[in-house]
Amino acid sequence: MYTIEELALTLSQYLPYEQVSKVKRAYYYAEQAHDGQRRKSGEPYVTHPLAVAEILSELRMDCDGLTAALLHDVIEDTGISREALTEQFGEGVAGLVDGVSKLTHLEFNSQIEKQAHNFQKMAMAMADDIRVILVKLADRLHNMRTLDAMPAHKKRRIARETLDIYAPIANRLGMYNVRVDLESLAFQAYYPMRARMLQRAIHKKYGQQRIKDTQKLEDTIRSELAADYIEASISVREKHIYSIYQKMDKKRRSLDEIMDVMGVRIVTDRHDSCYRILGVIHALFKPIEGRFKDYIAVPKSNGYQSLHTTVLGTNGIPMEVQIRTEEMDLVANNGIAAHWAYKVGGTSSMPSNHDRATKWVKSLLEIQQKARNPVEFVDNVKSDLFPDEVYVFTPNGQIIELPSGATPVDFAYGVHTEIGNTCISCRINRRLAPLSTQLESGQTVEIITAKNAQPNVAWLSFAITGKARTNIRHYLKDKQRENAISIGHRLLTRSLNAFKTNIEELTTEQISQVLATHQLSSLDDLLESIGKGRHVGYLVARELFPNIDEDTLITPKSFKVNGSEGMLISYAKCCAPIPGDPIVGYVQVDKGIIIHHLNCPNVQDHLSNPERFIHMSWGKEIEEELHISLIVTYINERGAVAKIASSISDTDFQVSNLDIIERGRVSRLRLNITISSRVGLADVMRRIKAVLMCGKGQPRNHCWALSSSTFTVK
Repeated sequence: MYTIEELALTLSQYLPYEQVSKVKRAYYYAEQAHDGQRRKSGEPYVTHPLAVAEILSELRMDCDGLTAALLHDVIEDTGISREALTEQFGEGVAGLVDGVSKLTHLEFNSQIEKQAHNFQKMAMAMADDIRVILVKLADRLHNMRTLDAMPAHKKRRIARETLDIYAPIANRLGMYNVRVDLESLAFQAYYPMRARMLQRAIHKKYGQQRIKDTQKLEDTIRSELAADYIEASISVREKHIYSIYQKMDKKRRSLDEIMDVMGVRIVTDRHDSCYRILGVIHALFKPIEGRFKDYIAVPKSNGYQSLHTTVLGTNGIPMEVQIRTEEMDLVANNGIAAHWAYKVGGTSSMPSNHDRATKWVKSLLEIQQKARNPVEFVDNVKSDLFPDEVYVFTPNGQIIELPSGATPVDFAYGVHTEIGNTCISCRINRRLAPLSTQLESGQTVEIITAKNAQPNVAWLSFAITGKARTNIRHYLKDKQRENAISIGHRLLTRSLNAFKTNIEELTTEQISQVLATHQLSSLDDLLESIGKGRHVGYLVARELFPNIDEDTLITPKSFKVNGSEGMLISYAKCCAPIPGDPIVGYVQVDKGIIIHHLNCPNVQDHLSNPERFIHMSWGKEIEEELHISLIVTYINERGAVAKIASSISDTDFQVSNLDIIERGRVSRLRLNITISSRVGLADVMRRIKAVLMCGKGQPRNHCWALSSSTFTVK
């Protein structure tokens, strides 16, 4: 069993005596606090924090970090308070311990909600001190190493959480060794049979000749480098099992189709030697086209630097070669934790990945502040933890790092939140492109903005970064509330007109009574609730004036639609009303007002709630442009479709889609167009009719509009 004296001996190699003594004092404090407590395995509980401190000592963690590691379960599992820890070990250590501690004294509706709240608390603590996540990762790593003592259902839950959250965070912070250990242990716990079968298959395919081939390969590379007077250490490794499984699973390939199961790592002393070694490797082995990546010139977002190339080995099997300096290797293996190795060693230079990691952690705060709840926060963070990245450029040459699959919307929010909120289109390599285009490394992206533009809800279908998705949702939520209050104000005012009064004339007592009845805190909350259809304006008005006789009420005016109401007024797809049609509104809970044609059959389904119907009319200057479908039946002659399309292109109306739905002598064509009134629709239909007249001047084609009414051109 690992002891505190062994830990102290390790720490004495890089920490001064008084700091080692503080760590030992923390151990004895934890031992006393956890006295009588045992782990599931039966061992004394203090063995766990000691093992966590051992893992961090391998990363050369500083004194406060190690002290917090030894005390990290004291607040959560014993009666000792944060104040007591502050008195004994200082505010810094107490803050770290509190950041790692789970929320154990709150009630949660589900395990998912509990995990989300705990992760949110940890993320906020990370923003204050990055060492919180290092202690948490070491804690999770030791728990994974001792997972066998847990019941099967807890094993799977902990393993899944590790694969979804903790391993990706370790990767995001550049901690390769910790990530590999977490992934391998979690994979074996979550998919034990798959892990065993894959391990056997790899051993069968590569195991028998592996030792001989490995030694031969090392000797060959070493002799070639020596001939060029290049000093380097060489190691041949097999990719860890979960990485191989992920490639097989995502790309739907067999083990035989996975190209780079074997890998070679070459570590040298100088930056320029990396490129010289690359030349030697390419001269020695045939490189595979398109498999070279220079992460030295353009580091990954977690600070990782290395040259990657895939070549065909002596046995014809592809292998990945990684070439880096000793400093790059330390950062690649330990990531953010390498910062403390430099700091303790007294080196003035600091790995750039520390600044990158700090920037990422601070971005979590922005996501957290704008997320509606902890579960949404965790979902957005998950989407941000992508292992693969693309590197694109701003027009002035700045590099922006984005996850694989990112779009110009993600790029816009990556540059600045306001640019994302006001973007309307983009240029990729100086050419206009849709905002949903997936970006590729090396592209130059220019975002075109407009002062009055705003995020579109459709962006959520292709934006993938947590920052973009959170800001879009936050903006839409605020905008929706603003629209709901405005519509609620109009609906309540309309209902109060029947009582010959208005909102401004309501007394404080009347408003307070209704707010208390519906458990709302302000008039704006009530108006929002009316605008979203949760409460009906007429019924609220009745509650405000309960003693008025209904026979004395006057009929309220119609609700005019001008097209600028926002997202809480929509048009029913069943009847697709357009300006000029007789219309009626139905107030639907959380969807606002749905506008139907007065004669729509579906309106009859809602007659059981007459108080939710609103008499509506179109404003004189409707601002809305509506999408409708036209179906044209025509004699299939050469150039007929081109004539139809050109007849509309001469107008101000836009054709968004053209689709031939039936071919033959008599064909049918669907046109999706944007119009603003029945007059415009009639103009479009007249033009189509004109170009499809026969030579004798007799029409032989027909046009139907899939809107409120069916039109036939004869």
